[in-house]
Amino acid sequence: MKRLVLCADDYGLSPGVSLAIRELAAARRLNATSVMTAGPDLRAEAASLLALAVPGFQIGLHVTLTGGLDPLTRPALPRFFGLTGLMLRCFTGAIDRAMLAAEIEAQFAAFVEAFGRAPDFIDGHQHVHLLPVVRGLVLEAARRHAPGAWLRQCHGAGEGLKGRIISGLSGGLVADARAAGFATNPGFSGAYEFDRATGFAEIFPRFLTGLPDGGLVMVHPGHVDDALKRVDPVHQPRAVEFAYLAGDRFPKALAAAGFALG
Repeated sequence: MKRLVLCADDYGLSPGVSLAIRELAAARRLNATSVMTAGPDLRAEAASLLALAVPGFQIGLHVTLTGGLDPLTRPALPRFFGLTGLMLRCFTGAIDRAMLAAEIEAQFAAFVEAFGRAPDFIDGHQHVHLLPVVRGLVLEAARRHAPGAWLRQCHGAGEGLKGRIISGLSGGLVADARAAGFATNPGFSGAYEFDRATGFAEIFPRFLTGLPDGGLVMVHPGHVDDALKRVDPVHQPRAVEFAYLAGDRFPKALAAAGFALG
């Protein structure tokens, strides 16, 4: 059997998302999650996750520079960016590096304070860690706070235009991570258009096709609550993903593809 890293993104985004991830972790339906340290009640959410003490469960930092949460460095960074705007600024160089560096530094420090240790791995909300400028700042912070962590690369990301864009951005990260002495995951999948989430039970098995041993699949399960609705427009796909991962079809799909969580 090949080993799979199945990572639930966005831990800490809202109480409902965090609870859903803990429930799946306790049921051994996940073996990794990445944490948004800008989320509400970080210390309490960290304590609840650590209390599970699931053997081999990896906890990473989900560097957040986009979306509806509040930056840790407000008012220096008044609000997070829209993804398109951040991409344009990064590719044109029209971005305040010091402002970004301070927010990334604060998120690393908040993780270490809440969890009492460095993250096992590092990735980014909406894959911002792949962007020029951002990836260099993330690597600089990782050298200081998490020198033993690995970084998520997203080559072969999944389906559709989203998957192709994410995959294309990964080359720079892999090269920069290797030069800095950081490992990356050997394979990746999980991208799809969220408006197709009702078909997630048919989509998920395709993520496993061609994935190597030790490859990573990202998922976004959650229980929909008012806090989630306030900060993120993606609601129902999280409930659909949770139902699938908690149900009977998921372990059958893993077994049929020759994978086990490990």
